[in-house]
Amino acid sequence: MKEYLSEVQEVMKQQETGNDGLSSQEAGRRLEKFGKNKLKEGKKESLIHKFLMELKDPMVLILIAAAVISGITSAYSGESFADVIIIMIVVIINAVLGVVQESKAEKAIAALQEIAAATSKVIRDGRQATLRSEELVPGDIIALEAGDSVPADARILESASMKIEEAALTGESVPANKISGRLELDGGKDVPLGDRKNMCYMGSTVVYGRGRAVITGTGMDTEMGKIADALANAKDGETPLQLKLNQLSKVLSVLVLVICAVIFAVDLIRSYPNISGEGMLDTFMVAVSLAVAAIPEGLAAVVTIVLSVGVTNMSKRNAVIRKLTAVETLGCTQVICSDKTGTLTQNKMTVVEHVSEDVRRLAMAMALCSDAEQGEDGEAAGEPTECALVNDAAKQGVPKRKLSADYPRIGEAPFDSMRKMMSTVHRTPEGKVLQFTKGAPDEVLKRCTRFWNGTGEEMMTEAVRQKILEDNKKLADQALRVLCGAQRFWEREPESNEAEVLEQDLCYIGLSGMIDPVRPEVVGAIQECREAGIRPIMITGDHRDTAVAIARQLGIIDSADQAITGSQLDDISDEELEQEIEKYSVYARVQPEHKVRIVNAWRKKGRITAMTGDGVNDAPSIKSADIGVGMGITGTDVTKNVADMVLADDNFATIVSAVEEGRRIYDNIRKAIQFLLASNLAEVMSVFIATMFGFVILKPVHLLWINLITDCFPALALGMEKSESDIMKRKPRDAKDGIFAGGMGFDVVFQGAVVTVMVLISYMVGHYVESGVWEITTSPDGMTMAFLTLSMIEIFHSFNMRSRRQSIFRMKHQNKWLWGAMLVSFLCTTLVIEVPFLAKAFQFEHISLMEYGIAIGLALAIIPIMEVVKLIQRHSGK
Repeated sequence: MKEYLSEVQEVMKQQETGNDGLSSQEAGRRLEKFGKNKLKEGKKESLIHKFLMELKDPMVLILIAAAVISGITSAYSGESFADVIIIMIVVIINAVLGVVQESKAEKAIAALQEIAAATSKVIRDGRQATLRSEELVPGDIIALEAGDSVPADARILESASMKIEEAALTGESVPANKISGRLELDGGKDVPLGDRKNMCYMGSTVVYGRGRAVITGTGMDTEMGKIADALANAKDGETPLQLKLNQLSKVLSVLVLVICAVIFAVDLIRSYPNISGEGMLDTFMVAVSLAVAAIPEGLAAVVTIVLSVGVTNMSKRNAVIRKLTAVETLGCTQVICSDKTGTLTQNKMTVVEHVSEDVRRLAMAMALCSDAEQGEDGEAAGEPTECALVNDAAKQGVPKRKLSADYPRIGEAPFDSMRKMMSTVHRTPEGKVLQFTKGAPDEVLKRCTRFWNGTGEEMMTEAVRQKILEDNKKLADQALRVLCGAQRFWEREPESNEAEVLEQDLCYIGLSGMIDPVRPEVVGAIQECREAGIRPIMITGDHRDTAVAIARQLGIIDSADQAITGSQLDDISDEELEQEIEKYSVYARVQPEHKVRIVNAWRKKGRITAMTGDGVNDAPSIKSADIGVGMGITGTDVTKNVADMVLADDNFATIVSAVEEGRRIYDNIRKAIQFLLASNLAEVMSVFIATMFGFVILKPVHLLWINLITDCFPALALGMEKSESDIMKRKPRDAKDGIFAGGMGFDVVFQGAVVTVMVLISYMVGHYVESGVWEITTSPDGMTMAFLTLSMIEIFHSFNMRSRRQSIFRMKHQNKWLWGAMLVSFLCTTLVIEVPFLAKAFQFEHISLMEYGIAIGLALAIIPIMEVVKLIQRHSGK
């Protein structure tokens, strides 16, 4: 039953209740039938389960495999298990970080519970009682007054000027006037949630007046319950980086297995028929060496740490990241769907226009004819529209506190939604009686027989009336909410304060136009979004005209044709919406399910979509988006708990800063991945070629040392690199692009090949110096020089990776972290070669100063080689 389309008597009959409410016995029976008036709690997972789920990540599985391989190597060689310990520490830290950072659905449901009212006034057994809200049932009669939270969905029975703040549910920036009469369908279409003036909903708040209502839905059967259900069913998708790293992990896993199998088979065939048990073990260890070389043990740790550092940087810029992977998702965001109220606007009604011959008198009339009061801090408190009028009076030099003292109220006709106005009667400082009236311009103007010319009253003429109506239309066309002010002098205090007595023979003073103004910094932020190739979209519960006006002001649209309403969305299918989604940049009068449809339509288009918002109604779409952005100040706990990122300052411009940081981090992660993969490819190729020619160039423990020590520090330092100058002038990267897009695959192979050649040359030089012949066999000197060259060439190559295309000699800033990483890696490498007991443990031979110099020289050659390659790439790119 759609209660808002039915008369009160029909609703009461359908709910089997009356004006005296339910009996305690009947209420108890219904409580058993419908359950408690509370939202279902999300399924809670144990910490152990969450931890184990983190270990399912392919990159983590590769790390665990590396630990097993390292353990086998250590057991075979009699070395310590330090490498195993290092890898497992990395695995544990990675999993713990994931558990701590990831937001879980039960937090969102718990936050929804907090919004519900704790206690409510209800009619039971013919008298009013205060009960816990969770004990309410359909059919209960509840009493509401200013300050009360609405405990459940209900049909209004009585309304004495009652206004309810529903912004968190509908997105409306202005409290809704509530009535008790039935509603009519608009052209056969259903009435949108925000227009159901005879209904009130769980989670909203009464801000003015009083009333009574009969409960029609409790718990999960409420509009809030629908949101809770949507949250429970919304699935968290994987981010682009997660997808790409998972793909890379699978490729590396297959590569490891293939390399091991090939090498093992080739060595067996070559040794047949003289293969022995010891020989098979040696062959197996060669395969293990290649497996270790192929696995970038530090990659998952590097990515996690770089993202964590990015989280810290963003928090300093008021963007609090709740999920690590959200950092890189921001970098490829193509669409930002933003709620209007409180996000693009200030969520504070403000008078911005006056049409009056005497603005101070108009401001005085509006402030006195309101129930909002001015606090000691100067700010008004009360219903938002009236607060705007009181704040405006203060700006005009007639503060409400002084006005109230000088013009005490002696009578009033409260606001009524039927006549659309209110009047107050005051005693002037001179002892006269003065009445002020404010309300809807067309209604107030009907009762005006005179107008104020700035110094006195004149008789109203038809020409003046038409001019006032034209002024009203101009303000309304700007999506302003317009109120009219009027006055009336009395010779003595009126005998009656009835509206019929007070509201006639009035003198028109002027018009006040107000709106929820845009945040001043948002205009620039939206312009930056456009330059960065990001499309801003406004989604709001406000009326279409208001939304269009705000969107024009912000530069989101330039034509009203780019706006669509929620009722129009209901008339098109998901398939049609997906086809037409690019036509619209403004969505007005929408409900929560519309927001989810909009976000999903953009995502089906393959666009990485962000959704910002602050209200409960935004939560499902925030969770459905690739990245959800909640507001830290005005946002509800529900929104914050499902969001990937929370703006501590509620500033849309902060999103732009976060996008820049996200792009920088993704760029740096790609640089680190390229660096690590090129290094590992060089290791694989070096070991593979050496095996094919029958000598040992590096052992598994050498490769693990390089991967975990020499590679990790520079890779982490690359993650700290500052953003390149054109980073916010580029279009967002395509989410479909693989890790190796933009020529990165070629770069990895080419750089890996260059490093391999240098390492092989170094080995041969060491072998020649030791033996005096060029015949290639296993050589301790050659192995030591190859290790030194491979370690140092990767350190030097990390400087090349500061920019994938620009010369490192033209970069205007230095990376102090990279210099530090180079120093640490150089010291560690030198120690394992020069310290006797370490050299013995690694099976290194003492090399001469000449050999040392040659190894370092070969490593340094990577810098000029890559400078030439970058120069060619830049010119070929142009």
